[in-house]
Amino acid sequence: MVNRSRSLSVCFVALLALTVGAAACSKTADTAAAGGGRGGRGGRGGVAQPVVVARVTQKDVPVDIAAVGNVEAFNLITMRSQVTGELQQVYVHEGDSVKKGALLAQIDPRPLQSALEQAQANLTRDVALVRQAEAQLARDASAAEYQQLTAERQAKLVSAGIISKDQAEQSQSSADATRATVNADKANVESAQAQLAVQQSATDNAKVQLQYAAIRAPIDGRLGDVTVKAGNLVTANNSALMTIAQIEPVLVTFSVPAIHLPTIKEHTSGPQKLEVVATPQDSEAQAATGLLTFWDNLVDQTTDTIKLKATFKNEDHRLWPGQFARVSLRLTTIMGATVVPQQAVQTGQEGQFVFVVNQGGGGGGRGRRGGGDAAATPAAAGGGAAA
Repeated sequence: MVNRSRSLSVCFVALLALTVGAAACSKTADTAAAGGGRGGRGGRGGVAQPVVVARVTQKDVPVDIAAVGNVEAFNLITMRSQVTGELQQVYVHEGDSVKKGALLAQIDPRPLQSALEQAQANLTRDVALVRQAEAQLARDASAAEYQQLTAERQAKLVSAGIISKDQAEQSQSSADATRATVNADKANVESAQAQLAVQQSATDNAKVQLQYAAIRAPIDGRLGDVTVKAGNLVTANNSALMTIAQIEPVLVTFSVPAIHLPTIKEHTSGPQKLEVVATPQDSEAQAATGLLTFWDNLVDQTTDTIKLKATFKNEDHRLWPGQFARVSLRLTTIMGATVVPQQAVQTGQEGQFVFVVNQGGGGGGRGRRGGGDAAATPAAAGGGAAA
């Protein structure tokens, strides 16, 4: 609280309600001053009233924004079966903490194992068909090469008059036919290879389906309700088995007036993040400290607020998804601020003020609060007010 007179260093709070003993002393003094009667106000005005004084101090004052937030799980996953079958066994219990990759439940794998074996058999067959087509191609290619050489030799013999032209033409025709067979063999090889690729894909899919029969945890977290028990039939992508909530870390979502958005953006523009303190609304009321990690891209026009999220490590599981918490977002800290006890601050027609002790020890003046300065906020330590 800024005092216009720098010589005044001690402030006091006038008691609004005097104690019974103080009132009795005041009555005796009034009676003496008024000559034993109900004297006028002038006689009573000279009586000293008991007060409590406190010295003005300086300390670092944090500037916080208070809000009410809601704790959210960092990840919340609903486990569903990706294959249809009988749920043979559930290996976990409701409320268990699980690690990523842990086996949660088992669906009857026998139909899926049979489908995999059939796919693997078809894959072996298609591999053999590819090899057969390639062997046929090699044989026909060799025959085509031999017949082409024969046709060329006979063409030379025709020019020499050793054999007839008709024989040479028959030989060339046979070479051309064999060459066409080679082209057909190449097409057969390509078709067999394509069929092999399709069957390879089907085999891989059968392997994946078999793996889906064993349901494993995708994240570290804590289990919720197990809604399907062993022995029930589950349907692919339809039956919700259980939920897993990641509670290390957790998020706390809260909203603050949009007028603070420029200040928040200014203080989060660098590598340093703003500190957020969350206190659950329970009997223990132990605060947890986190960092502001998100602000929404839109301002809520109905409330003129901006949604924020803070991330907390939550190693001690102090914060629990779904509960409400009192949130304090620390924007900055005023270093070396002048502070007085909060009880000393009074409100008048001209605004807020405090009484000050003058040089002679009397309460001859008052210091006014600095015109609604934004720095005048309740101090976190000492319960004071800063100016």
